[in-house]
Amino acid sequence: MATTATSTIEDKKRLVRRLAAGGRGFAEEYGFRVTNNPGSLFQVLVLSVLLARPGDFRRALAATGAFRDAGWDSAGRMSRSRHEHRTRLLRDSGFRTDPEGLADTLGDLALTVVERYRGDLRRLRAVAHRDPARERVLLAELPAVDAPVVDLFLREVQVLWREVAPVADRRALTAARRLGLGRSADDLAGLAGSGESERLAWLVGALARVDLEKRYAEVVR
Repeated sequence: MATTATSTIEDKKRLVRRLAAGGRGFAEEYGFRVTNNPGSLFQVLVLSVLLARPGDFRRALAATGAFRDAGWDSAGRMSRSRHEHRTRLLRDSGFRTDPEGLADTLGDLALTVVERYRGDLRRLRAVAHRDPARERVLLAELPAVDAPVVDLFLREVQVLWREVAPVADRRALTAARRLGLGRSADDLAGLAGSGESERLAWLVGALARVDLEKRYAEVVR
């Protein structure tokens, strides 16, 4: 489906203001707080792992919310959850292909975060000395965390870990290209404003939602 792209810089900035007007990133738009505490950061990581899997993004949101509501809202609590309980929750949230394997993976992820960083991803940041390249390497060493998952995680936490900005995931960049807003995270950062990692996080989150929800026609009206 064709999308009418913006042309002038004024049009682009107007669209950026509209997209970022909600004042929330992707996760926060769907009810997940993004704060610099161990529980919040781990929930964002779990959401990122699930979002990166093929299929309807809504099941990733449902499963992450169900884990939180079950009390498994931190790496420590998730690591103490039972495999069969994680499996049932994933299946109930719509994960029909190998929920047992995914339950194992999430358990391994939680346990590794506990063992390496005492359940606190802020310690990963400290170990990396806030070097964005090193942060990416350490994140990618965690179970189930590959480059797309790293991008999804950092897309959300760039509002807190400002050294990693600008970050835009594949979905956000797809929407940006179709809407004429650029082809890279740097392009979007330029439109969001220099040093505006918070506005950039809102913008890329909104763009990802546009692509996932197929709301292009609504956006360009």
